[in-house]
Order: sequence, then structure tokens, then C-alpha cells
Amino acid sequence: MATTPSPAHPTRLRRTLTLWDLILYGVIVIQPVAPMSVFGVLSERGHGHVVTTILIAMVAMLFTAVSYGRMARAYPSAGSAFTYVGQEINPALGYVTGWSMVMDYMLNPMICIIWCSQQANVFAPRIPYGVWALFFAAVFTLLNIQGVKTSARVNTALAIGMGVVIAIFFVAAARYVFGSPHDGAAFFGRPFYDPHLWNLPAVLGGTSVAVLTYIGFDGISTLSEEAENPRRNILLATVLTCLVIGILSALEVYAAQLVWPASEPYPNVDTAFTFVAGRAWAPLFAVVGFTLVVANFGSGMGAQLGAARLLYGMGRSKALPQSFFGVVDPRHRVPRNNVLFVGVLALGGAFLLPAVAGEATGYELGANLLNFGALIAFMGVNAAAFVRYYLREADKKLGNLLPPVLGFVICFLLWWNLSAKARVFGAIWMALGIAVGAWKTRGFRGNLIDFELPPEEA
Repeated sequence: MATTPSPAHPTRLRRTLTLWDLILYGVIVIQPVAPMSVFGVLSERGHGHVVTTILIAMVAMLFTAVSYGRMARAYPSAGSAFTYVGQEINPALGYVTGWSMVMDYMLNPMICIIWCSQQANVFAPRIPYGVWALFFAAVFTLLNIQGVKTSARVNTALAIGMGVVIAIFFVAAARYVFGSPHDGAAFFGRPFYDPHLWNLPAVLGGTSVAVLTYIGFDGISTLSEEAENPRRNILLATVLTCLVIGILSALEVYAAQLVWPASEPYPNVDTAFTFVAGRAWAPLFAVVGFTLVVANFGSGMGAQLGAARLLYGMGRSKALPQSFFGVVDPRHRVPRNNVLFVGVLALGGAFLLPAVAGEATGYELGANLLNFGALIAFMGVNAAAFVRYYLREADKKLGNLLPPVLGFVICFLLWWNLSAKARVFGAIWMALGIAVGAWKTRGFRGNLIDFELPPEEA
């Protein structure tokens, strides 16, 4: 029988994740094939300039990534944005930020279960959607309960598998492009700039969608207490993940635009990339579809891992009931209660969202709500980085001013341009969280959060 740790020495998370593990985690959560599912939408919104929108979005997200990395250096704990804002600005604002992140992190595994289940139902229509949803929710939960190293090994396998498919697509695309007639050097430059299709407002509108390609990199900071040398590795992993995803995504959509020029309409905008892959090499039509299922599988599992650790940080700080959310399983060193809690909610949402919004728009509604919470958290982290590294520093360096300010402004503009339905549902969620906080503190007159930072390890 396992012994119960004494209150004086509670069970803590174990530092086992290397820089490589953190990068793999971030890449899998974001997905190496992230631009494939939104390729058609980006092409329509950006008038064919998908590569340009991806690269602009990468620069924009790098500002926020720097802020995340710097704040993780100051506070290497599992609370992420919740801890940063609460410690640097105000505990009540930290609670609000954490509440917005709860919505973000809860919805990510939820919409991944929806997408995987719907696609799997296409491959095996005799198995009902509900059975697939139960299957994926159970697998996500069981793997995450086994411990963070098990999840890291699964992430490695997923990254290798998706890397092979991407490599095959690049080879097939190159053979198709160089084996087909085109009009010289200008053909290879049109994905970046096509004078016949260029429209600046359209490109900027496409960029607001392209930012979704990078949503999820912030999950790396929730693993700060399980990372080796977190003050160095969290910053490096966060920035490198954005760079890796940005460059890889730009290469993928560049090849796709050469195979299928923007001047030609797609049979289906939502699944445009599968048609592109099928044109490059017919078997890739099915292979890419299956790969996107695998990608969402990895993303959902990683998001559940991040959600569990966010709830652990809030539970340990008493923003949520500590006896349930602030407990670590002594055997696997994971917040098991939180993993199970997120799994149950994600499964329930996988049935609820399609019923409320309809199967065609359930995933879209979930994705918009996810961005509502994510962008609030991004703004909070940029504000915390500005306060700590610029306002409170005697030496006012430009390098400590520009990244958080630019990151905050960009995230606010993106948040402001979310759909009306997302803003309404998001506002209801935030109002509920504020009401809970007001009830706990009798109108915010008491202590809302009792921050407990982990001891430094040599």
C-alpha cells in the first residue's frame, strides 16, 4: 500500500522533462500539420497569400512567446498565466486570467475529441460518433494518468509519424510541381506576393485566422515544475516551438499553393489541403485525412495534460478547492483528480457542443470560445511581463518594453475581432467566474489566492 505523504512534505511534481521533451510537447499540442485544416479558409481570407499570413502571424506570436518565457523564468510553477498575473499585478486579476485559461484548456481537448470522433466516424461509419467520443476521451485520460514521461514518449512517436507524412507530401509536391508546366520564376513567388490578388485588408484578415496555427504554445509554461532547468528551458522551448511551427507551416502551405494555385477554386474549402495532397499524389488524400486525426489526438492529449496542471496550480493556491484540485498522485506524480475531471468534462462537451450548435458548427463554436480564453491569457501575460521587466526595473530597456506591449496590442485586436457568439458565451463564462470569486471573498474583500511557489531545486 502507498503511504500518504505528511502535510509537512506533500508530494510534488517531478522534474524529468528535458528541453527536447518540452519542444515536442509544444509542437504536438500546436500540431506539426496545424495549417492543413485551415488552409482553404486562409486562402480565401488572404486572397491566396497563405504563406504571408502564416509568417506575419509567427512574428506576432513570438512577442507573446518571449513574455511567456520570461515570466516562466521568474516563476517556474505550474500555474502559468494565472500565477504570473496574480503575483505581478493583482491576485484578483490573476484569478480572472486563470478562469479564462480554464475555458481555453477545457475546450481544447473537447474540440479535439469532437474532430477525431467525427473523422473516425467517416472512416468507420458503422461505429457511432458517441462510441468514438467515449474511446478518445478514455485514451486521452488513461495515457495522461500514467505520468508525464509516458505522455512525452507518446508525443515523440506522434511527432515522428506526422514528420514522415509531411516529408512524403513535400516529395510528392516537388515531383508534381517540377513535372508540370509553369510560367518561370514568377510562379514560385506568387504564394508570397501576387500583384493580381494582393489586398492588404484581406491579408491582415487572413493573419487573424493564421494566428490560430500557433494557439497552444503557452501550454509549455504549465510544465515548469516538471522541467529540468525551467528558468532557461521554458523560455527556449516556447520561442523555439513558435519558430519551428511557423517555418514548418510556411513550407507546407507554400508547397500546397504551388500544387494548387490560389486562382483555382477548391472543391471544399474546409478540406482543401486533402484535395491538394491528392493532386500531388492520389494516395495522400486518405493519408493526410488520417494524419489529421492523429494530430488532433496528440493535441487533445497534450491539452488535457496542460489543463490538469493549470487546475493543480489554482488548487494549490486555493483559488479552487485545494483538497481535490491541489493533490498529486504519489505513485505517478501527476494531478490525477484533475486529469479525470478534465476528461469527464471534455467527454460531456463532445456530446453537448454538437447538440447545441449542430454538428457542422460545433467544432467552430468550440474553437472560437477557445480563442476567447487564450487571448485574454496572452494579454495578461504580456501585461505581467511589462510590469516586472520594464516598470519595476531601474534600467528601462527597449527590449523589455516592445515585446510585451506589441504582444498585448496584437492579442487585444485579435480578441476584439472574435465572432459575436464567442464574445457572448465567453462573457457568460467570465461573469460566472467573477461571481464565484466574489462569493469566495465576500465581494473581493478577502484573500482570493494564497500563492505557494515551489522551492528551488539545485
